[in-house]
Formats: sequence, structure tokens, C-alpha cells
Amino acid sequence: MTTADLFASNEFPQCEQILPDVFLLKDYALAQAEQLLNAISEIEAQSAFRKMQTPGGFYMSAAITNCGDVGWHSDRQGYQYSKIDPQTQQPWPTMPACFEQLANNAAQLAGFTDFNPDVCLINRYEIGAKMGLHQDKDETDFSQPIVSVSLGLPIIFQFGGPKRNDPKQRIPLQHGDVIVWGKAARRYYHGVLTLKPGQHPLTENYRYNLTFRRAR
Repeated sequence: MTTADLFASNEFPQCEQILPDVFLLKDYALAQAEQLLNAISEIEAQSAFRKMQTPGGFYMSAAITNCGDVGWHSDRQGYQYSKIDPQTQQPWPTMPACFEQLANNAAQLAGFTDFNPDVCLINRYEIGAKMGLHQDKDETDFSQPIVSVSLGLPIIFQFGGPKRNDPKQRIPLQHGDVIVWGKAARRYYHGVLTLKPGQHPLTENYRYNLTFRRAR
């Protein structure tokens, strides 16, 4: 099947380029949402969500855990990846097959072939939580894209440019939406605005975000 066939098929959602090298796949994860959320619960049972401290001494408003060969974490010493969860002193949970397949397929649909993520950073947002503008720059391999999956309550995603004060586009994200970005946009600034009050039938008053990366 060719790329053109993929876009023509009703089996796949529209893949919209919203910025150069940035693609929005509306509802792409919708059919798998319950399976993904069940997998998150299993990961949480091994490596619980926690609000990490930044090098500046502040605590992030979103709770975080990981799965994969490595996991991302933050403390007063800095931002880093490690094979061991510093909270459990055990390896991070294995990345579920449904996670890896979703990330690979979404990346391919957006034109990024051979994506091979070794980490999935999982953020859990409660009402009032947000993620300030930042770059994903703690990885060593920037040739591969980032795949970001939204589950639960809606939120506004901001995507800027290589400088923090570059103009930003606001992108409403709903349950099941996927954003893929790479190439020149791989290290652009991005973040999400404050999560507004609401209730979702699958996640109640939470939003979950799966961020797939190749760290090493």
C-alpha cells in the first residue's frame, strides 16, 4: 500500500500539516483509547505517577511516569534519562506493544519512516495543571520525530519556533488526537495551557499525554 493509498482510505483519519514538519492526526488513537488507558494503569502500578522537581526547586504541575528502555526524570541535579526509576530503584516498565505500534504507525502516516521510540513519557494532568513552553532537547538522537497522544479532557497545545518568544500557534486537542513533529521542528518550543474543569467518561477529571521519543 502506498502513502497515497493510506490517505485515501477511510480507515485512517486526515493527516493535517499544521506547521512545517508538524502534523495533526485527528481522532487517530480514539479506537485504542481504552486499551491505552488500561496499559497506563499497569505502568502506574509498577512506577507510580509523581510530580517531579525542577533544577530550580519548583515542582511540575503535571504528574509523570515512564515506560520503555529508559525514562525521563527531573530533580535538583537536572533533567536526564536513566534505565532505572529513581523512585523504585527498578527498571522502568516495558513499553506495551500497543504503545509502540501506535507511535510507529502515526509517525509513518506523517511521513516519518522507521521511527523507533525507546521511551514513552506519560503525563497526567489534573484540573489547573499545565506545561510551560519548553524544548525536548535531552535526547541524543534528533533525527527521529516526537509522537504525542492526547487522552481524556481537551486542552490547548501551543507550538512555537526555535526561540521562546517566537509566535505560537494554539491547537485544540481532543481525546484521541495525535500530533507528530520532527526534522526542523524537532526542537521547537511547545507546551499546553492550563487544563480547564471538566469530566470525561474514561478519565474523569484528568488528561493523559503519551509522548514517544528516541532518547538514545
